[in-house]
Amino acid sequence: MDIRALLMGLAFAVMWSSAFTSARMIVTEAPPLTALALRFLISGLIGVGIALAMGQSWRLTRGQWKATILFGLCQNSLYLGFNFVAMQTVQASLAAIIASTMPLLVALVGWLAFGQAVRRLGVAGLVAGFVGVALIMGARIGGGVDLFGLMLCCAGVLALTLATLSVRGASSGGNVLMIVGLQMLIGSAALGVAAIALEEWQVDWSPRLVAAFFYTTLVPGLLATFTWFVLVRRIGAVKAATFHFLNPFLGVLIAAVFLGERLGPLDVIGVAVIAAGILAVQLSKVAPQQAAASGQ
Repeated sequence: MDIRALLMGLAFAVMWSSAFTSARMIVTEAPPLTALALRFLISGLIGVGIALAMGQSWRLTRGQWKATILFGLCQNSLYLGFNFVAMQTVQASLAAIIASTMPLLVALVGWLAFGQAVRRLGVAGLVAGFVGVALIMGARIGGGVDLFGLMLCCAGVLALTLATLSVRGASSGGNVLMIVGLQMLIGSAALGVAAIALEEWQVDWSPRLVAAFFYTTLVPGLLATFTWFVLVRRIGAVKAATFHFLNPFLGVLIAAVFLGERLGPLDVIGVAVIAAGILAVQLSKVAPQQAAASGQ
């Protein structure tokens, strides 16, 4: 992995983790689905506009369209829709921790559903990761966390897992920024329908809301997604996903700094165990790839 890929991965991890804090700021003052639909509309139009200026085309292959639609619906509409609604009552740090388990779920689905071999290090990582989740869940449920919001976060990470499994098909063949913009517009359309049906327009305008909205739109929304697609194309999905082990720490740290959220001892232990599990799972995948490459 070269220095450019390393910096891209670190930047993506910070941007991805910060999205939960800025989202929490938004949903306490504005209807979540409406705000999210508007965010994706703006991000998508900017992305498509820049892509057209760069000479990229929206004439995608059939496979790209399928993957782009799936990614737009699963990540933008379902994953983020569930999380935005959940964070009206659930802390940003908890939402970030649950979402960061996505690499564990991807590995588990690959093992159970697709018969992908998992080395002992990977199995140990899966066990450790889910033990960490159990520690945090037990502490939060005992502390009176909103169970409906917690269930929405869990449903969201399942949708994110499906979106991640589709990313390779969406990012192959070029037109990366165009694909990013299109999948955001797809998410905006689906969320807009849900917002019209389920929400009333009631906003408590404040400088914090405006700043959080534009930050979420431009940085985690557009820049982080573009960075992820480019990173996957540069070093592959397996190596790129290794950076997710930073997300539990970063998500908790950013929420603590900007929102003043506090964690209990079991939360701290759980975050560390989840991060170690994610790293173990991803390292177990990287090793066979390197061995195969050296044998060619």
